[in-house]
Amino acid sequence: MEYRVINKDRINDIVDMRLKYLREDFQSTSEESFNSVKDNLPKYFENHLNRDLFVFGAFYGDKIVSTAFLLIIEKPCNPRFTTGRIGEIFSVYTLEEYRRQGIAYNLLKMLMEFAKNHRLDLIELKATKEGYPLYQKLGFSENAANYVSMKFI
Repeated sequence: MEYRVINKDRINDIVDMRLKYLREDFQSTSEESFNSVKDNLPKYFENHLNRDLFVFGAFYGDKIVSTAFLLIIEKPCNPRFTTGRIGEIFSVYTLEEYRRQGIAYNLLKMLMEFAKNHRLDLIELKATKEGYPLYQKLGFSENAANYVSMKFI
């Protein structure tokens, strides 16, 4: 197994892996919505890949079998993050036949080293029930905050 940052020449493969992840995570979503996502992802990756978005891949030969996305966000610094650079991990996904072999663990270790080398103050993620034990094993902990997470749509 080879682990590396994926380049723009593999955008179609990144789109494919993201869609597989989304199909498992959003099972009741319409085909029309998935087609819209599929149409929009290539441009997003073209604009962001290896600038503020880094996709880490595990390769078995030429085949991508696992991915993890790291979005680097820069905000005005504060005492919690003094460089203002934080990371958000998402779309950690391994093809079903390659699961439970330590691949995502190794991929995330690589991602975490990358984050350290790029001076990120912290890395955040939202864990699924399935991913929670893996993230705990890697040293992630639940984020207790004095703030309530909210959104506006």
